[in-house]
Amino acid sequence: MAFEELLNEVGGLGKFQILQMVLALPLVGIAACHILLENFTAAIPGHRCWVYILDNATEILSPDVLLRISIPLDSNLKPEKCHRFLHPQWQLLHLNRTFANMTGLDTEPCMDGWVYDHSLFSSTIVTEWDLICDHQSQKSVVQFVFMAGMQVGGFVYGHLSDRKSGFDPWVGSPDDCVMKFRFGRKLILRCCLLQLAISGTCTAFAPTFLIYSLLRFWSGCSAVAIITNNWLLIAEWTRSQSKAMVIMLITCAISIGQMMLGGLAFAFREWRTLQLVVSVPFFVFSFSSRWLVESARWLIVTNKTDQGLRELKKVARRNEMKNAEATLNMEGLRVTMQEELEGAQTKTTVFDFFRTPNLRKRICLLLFVRFAVTVPLYGISLNLQHFGSNIFLFQVIFGALTTLARCLALVVLNYKGRRPTQMLFLFLVGLSILANMFVPQEMQPLRVALASVGISCVAAAVTSYCVHCDELMPTLLKAKAFGLDAMVSRCGAALAPLLMTLVVYLPTLPWIIYGVFPIIAGLVVLFQPETRNMPLSDTIQDVENTKTVSREANEKDFYIKVTKF
Repeated sequence: MAFEELLNEVGGLGKFQILQMVLALPLVGIAACHILLENFTAAIPGHRCWVYILDNATEILSPDVLLRISIPLDSNLKPEKCHRFLHPQWQLLHLNRTFANMTGLDTEPCMDGWVYDHSLFSSTIVTEWDLICDHQSQKSVVQFVFMAGMQVGGFVYGHLSDRKSGFDPWVGSPDDCVMKFRFGRKLILRCCLLQLAISGTCTAFAPTFLIYSLLRFWSGCSAVAIITNNWLLIAEWTRSQSKAMVIMLITCAISIGQMMLGGLAFAFREWRTLQLVVSVPFFVFSFSSRWLVESARWLIVTNKTDQGLRELKKVARRNEMKNAEATLNMEGLRVTMQEELEGAQTKTTVFDFFRTPNLRKRICLLLFVRFAVTVPLYGISLNLQHFGSNIFLFQVIFGALTTLARCLALVVLNYKGRRPTQMLFLFLVGLSILANMFVPQEMQPLRVALASVGISCVAAAVTSYCVHCDELMPTLLKAKAFGLDAMVSRCGAALAPLLMTLVVYLPTLPWIIYGVFPIIAGLVVLFQPETRNMPLSDTIQDVENTKTVSREANEKDFYIKVTKF
């Protein structure tokens, strides 16, 4: 790549890149907190119906006695959460009465509200707006709304930051309007930082559930753009040899954000306070982001060569590459980047993925695997209460485990290949989720262990998938492939919380779906070619000739091994 030469000349990994990461990685970590925020702000505490005889504290009988005559027991012999006796059942005080006698007693829904257990949380949106019993699906709906905001934000801000708007007859020729509505990574990032600061802060003061949901949708739009544009700014200023390490640091920042959220939620138990704590810092970030530098690669391929040259000189100065700053000039830049500038003019569309058989097969299978691995990822991450009551500790543990799992995935990929690695982790994800359904609630250590295996393997599976996807897609269509990948990923993220509404039909049904999807995806990976130590494809023709290239590469590898012997 021609830009790599320029980047090596100004410093591909120096003080400038380190400063960029110092500024950008905290943004990624705290933005990740917003994705998982409903684990705590929408936590469902223990609850029961409000009963006059029990809760007005005028009776001389003990609370346990009053509870027995006021609230029926469920199948687990625990007080019902959504029903109460129509009248106090004094006869239940007699010891010779059995629980079987309770089946014929008249009950009614909670007509006067609920009483909540505030030992873990002083308040959540669930206790604020009574999102339980007949309204329990609304918690999943608000999580879906945030994920839908991520989908919309990814499309809108991706278009504004990186794509052409087309011909504008009021401006002139198509060449004149190429730059219209293309704002780049930095400007969109700064706008989204301010947007998340405002929407997140306003959410903390939301007076109704509807306004809360709308503000969370708005937050989702900006959160995804913050993560994506930070990713691009860091990656596009880093040399190829160090890019894998940098991408690993970015993904680890997301995991560290998970751990940070667990600690903050433990310290701030009131949902409005927690919402403010993770939102107000973005006002500071929106100011500090002015020191980030726009991607010179993007500036050059969009014909902003003057600005691109200025940014390259700025980087050379910060990396103390004085010779490079003196030799950089417009003529040399145009000569060096000639091929990339010509390549940027090549018109490709999404439909190019589906015109040839091999590429069509690759993209369809990749998108299915991406969808199938995203659903259990968010299914586990957004439902910590399913695994036990200490969700603060679970959040920290899961964040630490996903960090280690992503590092482990790279090691296994290098030794076992792309397909075996993905299959291993995907099968482990599905089996751990399905096995957890058969573990009783009382066996908390085993449930947490299985959940830990699941969240670790799903993080490793995502990392493995990303490497495989990057190697399977031709360079010419790689940007559009990542766009499709992101769209499908957000569809899976939006579906994951929505599946939890199925618990009204069968409590285990969402978890069956979460477990079956990755197992099917593991089988689908078998139909993809192995790419370890294989030459990468640059064009669609390279993909269609993959069998010939693969055979030649294997023959060359065999020849080298025999010669050495």
